[in-house]
Amino acid sequence: MSLGTTAAVALHGMEGHVIQVQAQLAASVPGFTLVGLPDAALAESRDRVRAAVLSTGIEWPHRKITVNLSPASLRKSGSAFDLAVAVAVLAGHRVLRASGLEEVVHVAELGLDGRLQPVRGVLPAVAAAVRAGYRDVVVAAGDAQEAALVPGARVHGAVDLGDVVRRHGGALRTEQRSTPVPPVRTGGGRSPAGDLVDVVGQSEARLALEVAAAGAHHLLMLGPPGAGKTMLAARLPGILPDLTEPEAVEVTAVHSVAGTFDPGGGLLRRPPFEDPHHTASPAAIVGGGTGLARPGAVSRAHRGVLFLDEAPEFAPRVLQTLRQPIEAGELVLHRSGGATRYPARFQLVLAANPCPCGMATTGAGADCSCTPMARRRYLARLSGPLLDRVDLQVHLASLSRAERALGASGESSADVAARVHGARGRACERLAGTPWRTNAELPGPWLREHLRAERAVLAGVERQLDAGELSMRGADRVLRIACTLADLDGRGVPDADDVDAARLFRTGDRRG
Repeated sequence: MSLGTTAAVALHGMEGHVIQVQAQLAASVPGFTLVGLPDAALAESRDRVRAAVLSTGIEWPHRKITVNLSPASLRKSGSAFDLAVAVAVLAGHRVLRASGLEEVVHVAELGLDGRLQPVRGVLPAVAAAVRAGYRDVVVAAGDAQEAALVPGARVHGAVDLGDVVRRHGGALRTEQRSTPVPPVRTGGGRSPAGDLVDVVGQSEARLALEVAAAGAHHLLMLGPPGAGKTMLAARLPGILPDLTEPEAVEVTAVHSVAGTFDPGGGLLRRPPFEDPHHTASPAAIVGGGTGLARPGAVSRAHRGVLFLDEAPEFAPRVLQTLRQPIEAGELVLHRSGGATRYPARFQLVLAANPCPCGMATTGAGADCSCTPMARRRYLARLSGPLLDRVDLQVHLASLSRAERALGASGESSADVAARVHGARGRACERLAGTPWRTNAELPGPWLREHLRAERAVLAGVERQLDAGELSMRGADRVLRIACTLADLDGRGVPDADDVDAARLFRTGDRRG
């Protein structure tokens, strides 16, 4: 009886756990048993491993093989264990040098021809291995560039199982010449965000966009078709600051698990932008799948922007699923294979027409053919509890003839981004020593304590609360917006004028 041991990584959402892969070969009736709570894809590895070993020119051991994935109480899923299983079996078969293998992590799927196939989630898997004290990691050649982004990891990219055998001191009868398998990316490259200088008119909406960027506030834009809602939303990422190093690693790990990360450009340094179609299902938005859930659009938009164009056209179930991640900044998805946790701290931008035909305006709406009931029913699809979590609401009017004739005349994204960067810096100074970085994250008790001496500021909010025009959550959001307005103006503390302006942005009320 002989034993071979190596290591792999089990991913549960963004969290990785190092798994000991042990293979025992006993002199008994030949067979292959895999234990340790494997899922269906992992249970099939015995056939892939056997075919890959034979394709490499190595004799398959005619013995009773038992492979244990330890700890056995932790559920394992996916095909990324294939290479570790093959290495453990070959070490037990004395084909490989067994010493030191238990300190090497192997993460790759095996093809029947012996080539190593790239897998999802290599970045968080390698990061988990390094945190656990493992430095040497063997991955598919197509994943080597991504794995090398993890500081402290000694990454070895292998084209096929033969490369791995030779690296661990094994000998092959014949030399294989294989071509690397490229990784499959489900998300295409996104074109750069446009420039705000292209936007015609809409000075109020441009200001709301700047405030949203400076404080990481959620935004609702209401207006007729062609007013510029989509154009403005697409330019929001262009005025947001770059991600910090920890944020870049976190965002990149999410996209690695989702299979949308291209490592050619290194870590994702710019805030992501997700704009799902209005026919998207709840699982596509928040994440889903059988066994263990995969990240959805809200997690892929982490530290960036989630834009829902034609928001009332989204299914009510989809819109209601956004309420919890907006408040918590993360998602915990429970499926049959267990619970997975994904970060989801994003900026929500909603765009909507004022009525089903889209022609109603903030004025008389003379060109609209919708009945008052139809208008109310249409906008009622955006429920009160959801809108109560949206900080800024702005109405866009159709462009006038003069605005169309003059064309674009506003500031560029670079100019606005410079002010946003300054406002974010002032917010970070104020929030030094706290777990928060932006005004949108500030809890109500901290805000009220911080502004206790500003009686005029709190009095204005109290009047709105007493009149029933604001909920407690709405009052907190007004104070957050007021802090952002003060930051943009270079002041450390908001005043009564900031609160009045924040109330207008909060309620969308422009009647005075």
